Order: sequence, then C-alpha cells, then structure tokens
Amino acid sequence: MQFFIEVLIGGLLSGVMYSFVALGFVLIYKASGVFNFAQGAMVFAAALTFVGIQEKGAPFWLALLLAFGVMVLLGVLTERIVLRPLVNQPPITLFMATIGLAYVIEGLAQGVWGASVRGLELGIQDEPLEWLMATANISVSKFDLFGAGIAALLVTLLALFFQYTRIGRALRAVADDHQAALSIGIPLQNIWRIVWAVAGFVALVAGLIWGARNGVSFSLTFTALKALPVLILGGFTSIPGAIVGGLIIGSTEKLAEVYLGEYVGGGIDSWFPYVMALAFLLIRPEGLFGEKHIDRV
Repeated sequence: MQFFIEVLIGGLLSGVMYSFVALGFVLIYKASGVFNFAQGAMVFAAALTFVGIQEKGAPFWLALLLAFGVMVLLGVLTERIVLRPLVNQPPITLFMATIGLAYVIEGLAQGVWGASVRGLELGIQDEPLEWLMATANISVSKFDLFGAGIAALLVTLLALFFQYTRIGRALRAVADDHQAALSIGIPLQNIWRIVWAVAGFVALVAGLIWGARNGVSFSLTFTALKALPVLILGGFTSIPGAIVGGLIIGSTEKLAEVYLGEYVGGGIDSWFPYVMALAFLLIRPEGLFGEKHIDRV
C-alpha cells in the first residue's frame, strides 16, 4: 500500500505537468474554437527564449520579463497575421494554419537561439522531501510539488480573471456565441489578441517547468501530443477539466506502467493514455467538464 501511494502521488504530480500544456489549448479553443496545434511549439519557443536571454547575461527576472514580452508579441502577431485573415473559414482550415504555424515557430526559435540542448535551472531540486521520507517513508519530489503549486496558482488566477474581470466576461461571451458578442459591441479581434497573449504566458510557464525537468530541446514540442488525452478527458472548453484530466492521465499511466508494464513488455506509459482517451471518447465524447453539443434539425 505504501508503494501504491507513492506511485499514485508521483503520477498525480506528473499529471499536473501535462495540465500546463493543456491549459493553453483550452484558452484558445474556448475563445475562438481553434485547436491550436502550435501550442507545443510555443512551449518550446518560450523555454528556448528564456534560456537564450539568460545566456546573454540577463538575470532570472529580467529574462522572465523579456521572454514574457516575446510570447505576448508572438500571440498578438499570430492573431493579426494568421487568424484574422481566416475569420469565418472552416475549422479544418484554421487547424491546418496552426500546423504550419508550429513549424514556423520551431524554425524561428532555433534560428535565433540555436538548436543545441540546454539546461534550465529554477533553483528547485528534483529530490525527495526529507521530512516526508523520514516520517512516512514516501518519496515525493520537491520539484513536482513546486510544479503542482504553480499550476494551482495559475488555475486560480485564470478562474478569477474569467469570472470577475470585464475582459474575462467578454471572453466568456465570445466563447458562447461569436455573432451575439459582436452584436453587443465586443471587439472580437481584441479578445482573440488577449487570449493568444494569455496562451503565450501559459506556454512560458509550461516551458519553464518542462525545460527545468527535461532540458530545453526540440522534444518539448511533443508535449502537445501528451496533452491530447488530457483534453479529451477533461473537455476542450474547461479550465478545471484540464487539471482534472491531467491528474487522471498522470496517475493512471504511472500505475499502469508499474502494475501492467511487466505483462506487455514495458513502455506502457507512452501509449496507455491514448488508449484510455479512445475508450473515453466512446462513453463521453465531450469530456468530463465539456459542454454537450446538440444539433437541432
């Protein structure tokens, strides 16, 4: 039981890391209905920009502010150059545009900062908590707890932003009905710019956490693929769903690897989340917190 609890806690904390990337997808899809395939590239670009600025001699906080500015600018330019000309186009057109955008961002980031693998240091060591190890003999990583705390803070801030600010209410109105929002004077382009800027900030946070854990390399772009099962379980339009979906995926993949891996040759954590998501699609396609879509004919 002690080992089970240790694996479960480790999986839950890993799931929080997946939720960081899923949040970026949810923000953009919720406001514009666009599935942003470039979110993984934005995570990579954010981490690489931060490390690149630090290598120029900038202190941590200055590098963080400059990287944040770069990601906000990237979000604004994306809305202006890519999305705005494609307003009222079919969803598949917008999706294909974000695929092309992903390659542009990846190439641009590596062209500016180089393609070599870098380390990223946040000052939090990936080692067990000593007091928990001494009292309960359970190994829980300090870094994973730090990531979970950042995720909780980020989700709280986003929830307050959507619920209590004027811009947040406008975002929810746009998410519900674009035409109705336009009819009452909500500027759709401005709202989309804000959403992409916030998504850029979320990508920066995710890039810092994932970069500190695994290093800053091209492989960070594939974190977007790991977020897909999270979105399917939690729902594409729910911020709490991104967290809950991440917790479910993180815990089940770790438990499956430990208890089922020996029967299927190992490596089950790389594909088990997708099998689970596929099974979930057959039961509840809209996700745990997603809105059920009903077509009236």
